[in-house]
Amino acid sequence: MSELNATHNAKLRSWVASANALGTDFPIQNLPYGRFRAAGSADRFRIGVAIGDQVLDLKACGLIDTDDMNALMDAPGDQRQALRKALSEGLREGSPQQEAWAKALSPQSSTELTVPCCIGDYTDFYTSVHHATTVGKQFRPDNPLLPNYKWVPIGYHGRASSIIVSGQPFTRPQGQTKAPDADVPCLGPSRRLDYELELGWFIGRGNAQGQPIGIADAEQHLFGVSLFNDWSARDIQGWEYQPLGPFLSKNFASTVSPWMVTTEALAPFRVPFERPAGDPQPLPYLDSSANRALGAFSITLEVLLQSAQMRAAGEAPVRLSMVNAAQAAYWTPAQLIAHHTVNGCNLQPGDLLGSGTLSGPEAGQAGSLMELSAGGKQPIVLPNGEKRTFLEDGDTLILRGWCEAEGAVRIGLGTAFGTVLP
Repeated sequence: MSELNATHNAKLRSWVASANALGTDFPIQNLPYGRFRAAGSADRFRIGVAIGDQVLDLKACGLIDTDDMNALMDAPGDQRQALRKALSEGLREGSPQQEAWAKALSPQSSTELTVPCCIGDYTDFYTSVHHATTVGKQFRPDNPLLPNYKWVPIGYHGRASSIIVSGQPFTRPQGQTKAPDADVPCLGPSRRLDYELELGWFIGRGNAQGQPIGIADAEQHLFGVSLFNDWSARDIQGWEYQPLGPFLSKNFASTVSPWMVTTEALAPFRVPFERPAGDPQPLPYLDSSANRALGAFSITLEVLLQSAQMRAAGEAPVRLSMVNAAQAAYWTPAQLIAHHTVNGCNLQPGDLLGSGTLSGPEAGQAGSLMELSAGGKQPIVLPNGEKRTFLEDGDTLILRGWCEAEGAVRIGLGTAFGTVLP
């Protein structure tokens, strides 16, 4: 596990003034990675680090010699630590690199950002027991949580090609649906379009096929985290998911935030992983003293909605829910990696593991509209009087995330947002 060091010092300040602003997502203690180029250009995407409202070109300032983010992610842990140390020292107030590195800075507002790495494979998990129970009650009132849930990190393989970067709109999907009172299904646009509040955990170093990753080594293969929204067509899902699971209801679009916050940056925000009293403890391959002690991550997550009508009237987005990932997740990232590879599956740099919808036990902590509106039975009333059971055309859905802890500087994950097109 990543340990605290001088790069986490709460007293550090940067010569990039915006990195010292109260509430910024990207202070010098964060230093997340992404890929950028000048807005409107056809240049090759380069590797950058967010610092305040700027992005630092790592190749231009001489820290790396590649534009391949996946190659950087594949670097051993000591090399990653050394790069973070060099970045921290070069961006601090009084650094001798200031004059040279200032030429490698670009305002984020003048850049185009893309998905933070080349995502080869994508697996979506189902780590929130509260989400699984609430949704299960809608389909199986007498047996909401299936018996394997507390033993197996449930997941399915998604489609990486349709993962898009924050800000990119997407078209409402169509597919087969079947109304309860209909004799036959029909083809048409989804009427129960939903979001899913998730975290996306990125793999750094991979493993050879046939060589499982033990839980004690799992975090050596974990690079970092982004916000993730696995858009879901609930009506298509309800008709197609038996017996093999999600297909067209999930693979039309998933939105990821452009910055990967590294596990090194998350070190001050680790918390114990605890199972509720009376629940079974994980099997040995999913259990370790280190995972129990500090295997979870305290990340506050927020969901906001802005309708087309609100946007036209200049009204700000409204919060739908807020939850802490540590409270919501039943499995840790290390457990997901250990389980994913226990059969010999080979992970590769840039692979993405979605957490699944993260919901807490309270009504205002739900990570989807299907939960918030009780499957469409209890419409949500927005401040301007509009009602929502599921997403309408023109709606913009925004995810935000940040970490706070006593004695540490707040860091953020940025935002992940998308707008529904007709």
